[in-house]
Amino acid sequence: MRLTQFLMTTLRDDPAEAEVVSHRLMLRAGMIRKLAAGIYATLPLGQRVLHKTIQIIREEMNRAGALEVTLPIVQPAELWYESRRWDAYGKELLRFKDRHEREFCLGPTHEEVITDIVRNVVSSYRQLPVNLYQINTKFRDEIRPRFGVMRAREFLMKDAYSFDRDEAGAEQSYKKMYDAYCAIFSRLGLTFRAVEADTGPIGGSFSHEFMVLAETGEDIIVSCTACEYAANLEKAEIGDVQGVPALAAPQDIVRVATPGKKTVEEVTSFLGILPTSLIKTLIYETSQGIVAALVRGDHEVNEVKLRSLLGCEQVTLASEERIAEVTHAPRGFAGPIGLKGIRIFADRAIQGGCDFVTGGNETDVHLMHVCPDRDFQVTAYADLRVAVDGDPCPRCGKPLKTFRGIEVGHIFKLGTKYSNALGATYLDEQGVAQPIIMGCYGIGVGRTIAAAIEQSHDDNGIIFPKAIAPFSVVVVPVNINDTTQMKVAQTIYDQLQAQAIEVLLDDRDERPGSKFIDADLIGIPLRITVGKNTVTRGTVDIKVRKTGSVEHVPVEQAVPSILQRLNAVLV
Repeated sequence: MRLTQFLMTTLRDDPAEAEVVSHRLMLRAGMIRKLAAGIYATLPLGQRVLHKTIQIIREEMNRAGALEVTLPIVQPAELWYESRRWDAYGKELLRFKDRHEREFCLGPTHEEVITDIVRNVVSSYRQLPVNLYQINTKFRDEIRPRFGVMRAREFLMKDAYSFDRDEAGAEQSYKKMYDAYCAIFSRLGLTFRAVEADTGPIGGSFSHEFMVLAETGEDIIVSCTACEYAANLEKAEIGDVQGVPALAAPQDIVRVATPGKKTVEEVTSFLGILPTSLIKTLIYETSQGIVAALVRGDHEVNEVKLRSLLGCEQVTLASEERIAEVTHAPRGFAGPIGLKGIRIFADRAIQGGCDFVTGGNETDVHLMHVCPDRDFQVTAYADLRVAVDGDPCPRCGKPLKTFRGIEVGHIFKLGTKYSNALGATYLDEQGVAQPIIMGCYGIGVGRTIAAAIEQSHDDNGIIFPKAIAPFSVVVVPVNINDTTQMKVAQTIYDQLQAQAIEVLLDDRDERPGSKFIDADLIGIPLRITVGKNTVTRGTVDIKVRKTGSVEHVPVEQAVPSILQRLNAVLV
């Protein structure tokens, strides 16, 4: 492709709207343009990257035995009423009516649609298992779209849905998709981790997120330093821990005045104690009523774990007014002693300890020398806190470590949540109707590209992995008015094309510096510079974008050298 025939408009300065590296560089490189908040057009350069990413995803899905379909993005409300998600999904579901006043939505996901299709097509156990996938547009009306294509309202997604006769079959389907995802992200040239995750609003019994490791990632991953255990921060379990050692002779409770001291830092500094000696009492409203969650002062409550322990759909921190009503004190002075009719759940790090400081359920008052199980009754001890560096691994007991990552894929064991709701059954060998066991598997295509940029870039621009770079090689004649330079550049360009190498010829009448800046910005792995040395010495320069290394190569060796580098993954 000649650059003079290619629509590419790069920007020298960072756009004011860009919030993260990938957003900034995708705009500057001319990959995307914003149409409205969270809605982007993909331009030719971005489209090439998109097509390559899609092709790898499609190949691995097909290799895993999945069958491609295309599902409508406009979905009738009736299906969402059947699944009971029309109201539950929230305002991210963009609802509208057609001219006949019938309700529809723009699909944020396709569990309802695919289940409806299968319940009308599959009737016998002989038709199972089956895995159907699509690569299609989704729309979620995010309240605050941000980070470019990382959290857009309209986005491209690969979603797949497996249908099995029983749990054993569903487990096999899940494993196939897990392996396929590992193959996809490996082929894309990404450094990633598969981590255990909460199922969230999609539902189901078990899930894994696929996280691209990047220092700029918005998610935190917890990973064992010794074994393969990894989970996102919401899901990360903590191994067996020993509570604070009990005192040989516990002391009586002492009431102390702590005027205006509400935060952990303020209370511990005022009383001259460590955060490990303080118990935080947090009041939550749930569908099961008010509960109290206790963690040490140096820990934070993991609301996902609390929700799972209670078996509730939602747990929400109580309002200031509700806290005052329940504890008779403002936020910051709540404590477990004297709470009436409220179940108290405590983190295991508190269990067996004594001599704690707690809120006194009275304005400007805390209590010292408090002992759980002596001074108040704990309904249950459990792993209720957010994991931190150094916590023991739940599998092997070795230290855990946190990393930052970007979620690019998520796979779920759905079980019978949707098949029961929509009546998707099959007849078994005895002719008895049985619910179909489902799985759900998604990849955010745009997010994956953005994550690749977040993971691999420098001050000069994008460093694309070879597999998804828009072009493999760019040939840059320094002076297009120099006959010798243009002849050599054209010859190299033609020879690379003959070898089926995706090559870009920068035949613009621009300053060399501008051409070099653009080549680095758009992330092409290899650059061949044809300049004065070509005329005087018969050499060209080959620059590797990833490392910045430059090699002077005789003109006749330019193409063989490029082929060797591409085949040996030296880019």
